[in-house]
Amino acid sequence: MAEENKQAQQPQQDIGELLKIRREKLSALQEEGNDPFVITKYDRTHHSAEIKENFESLEGKTVSVAGRMMSKRIMGKASFCNIQDLKGNIQSYVARDCIGEEEYKAFKKLDIGDIIGIKGEVFKTKTGEISIHASELTLLSKSLQILPEKFHGITNTDMRYRQRYIDLIMNQDVKQTFVNRSKIISAIRKYLDGQGFMEVETPMLVPNAGGAAARPFETHFNALDIDIKLRISLELYLKRLIVGGMEKVYEIGRVFRNEGLDTRHNPEFTLMELYQAYTDYHGMMDLTENLYRYVAQEVLGTTKITYNGIEMDLGKPFERITMLDAVKKYSGVDFNEIHTLEEARAVAKEHHVEYEERHQKGDILSLFFEEFAEEHLIQPTFVIDHPIEISPLTKKKPENPDYVERFEFFMNGWEMANAYSELNDPIDQRERFKAQEALLAQGDEEANTTDEDFLYALELGMPPTGGIGFGIDRMVMLLTDSPAIRDVLFFPTMKPLD
Repeated sequence: MAEENKQAQQPQQDIGELLKIRREKLSALQEEGNDPFVITKYDRTHHSAEIKENFESLEGKTVSVAGRMMSKRIMGKASFCNIQDLKGNIQSYVARDCIGEEEYKAFKKLDIGDIIGIKGEVFKTKTGEISIHASELTLLSKSLQILPEKFHGITNTDMRYRQRYIDLIMNQDVKQTFVNRSKIISAIRKYLDGQGFMEVETPMLVPNAGGAAARPFETHFNALDIDIKLRISLELYLKRLIVGGMEKVYEIGRVFRNEGLDTRHNPEFTLMELYQAYTDYHGMMDLTENLYRYVAQEVLGTTKITYNGIEMDLGKPFERITMLDAVKKYSGVDFNEIHTLEEARAVAKEHHVEYEERHQKGDILSLFFEEFAEEHLIQPTFVIDHPIEISPLTKKKPENPDYVERFEFFMNGWEMANAYSELNDPIDQRERFKAQEALLAQGDEEANTTDEDFLYALELGMPPTGGIGFGIDRMVMLLTDSPAIRDVLFFPTMKPLD
């Protein structure tokens, strides 16, 4: 047993010795007056990819690159190393006769993970690899930790999320996912700005967290001695701006919901909401189609995307189906033939759909949709005309006031967006808030509470308005073929290790 413990401890002891050696190297550099941490800048002329893409014009010319050394091959008087930067990696040929004897000795002492700058001429090796023939080499930062073994990387998924900085170093496809995330958000802004929308910012700390069915995070503001919440949506403040005469507004920002973690949910996530005066939910459908096509074409160069092996075509007109028809199609139950709450409860029991005592007929219709229809909505689909019970901020359909002018946009069986013809009747809105307060009293922690200031704004008059909320993270997941929301958040929420 003692021998087994000794063997088990050996790798850790070896790592400890290696870490000690790195610190000793740093101390030696500092004693020699070569402390890398005093260097404040480095004049880089190119990224690695730019050199490779423009080799014909750069061959024989002097360039300088900077990045992390990911490999090193010492071969007597000449060596090779590989430098990784934001856009890729490039090989460098380091020869003693070119950089000097002392500099070459210093180069040989460098460790994998050190950040260095290399200046030299661009050339191509006998094997055809575009490289830099180093004439100067500068240590810019000393790595005191040891990177994971190159060919296995980080195999522990949990640690990839906890230590994203290592994940980004070791996995170039991960880095590209986040580069594409930035491009997606930039493309959204570019499209909306081109349509005359104005980007705005609204409060994150709010006295009343409304606009969605979700449990908020709560905190206390000491300076004013008041309890406040983190916002769960962007809706109510953006609508106030429509009241104020701002006709097209959008915001991209973090919202916070005190709910569970899974592959599609994180307690803080990025939401984009926009509101446009003088249009309705049909206008929001058109905008959604055009926006998704534009972003896919701009970032991916195609309107056909593949997620988990399934192709989805954003170039075709998106399907539009009512919630009633979707439930009838996939469950066989026609809620047009169900007229009372008792009938709805009976059909729910018959189909093993669980409901709560507080649920009304419209709530049960929504539960049927979630149970039987959602998973089938793979291609881009608008599910329109939701029951009023689940839509407290939405205009009623004039010809059928049990339903509202609302749609949810689905792809891959996921809800990707939620949109309304916005309720602008302050009297009706007050009654809807009262109904939500009643649900809250019955134990529904996700129900809205009455927002008197918002009602006052509506009483001043809000024009007919269309509004929509997009889940940015899910959009990025689909467009980057990422299996979980944690794969598109730099630093997802994690359970503490202890």
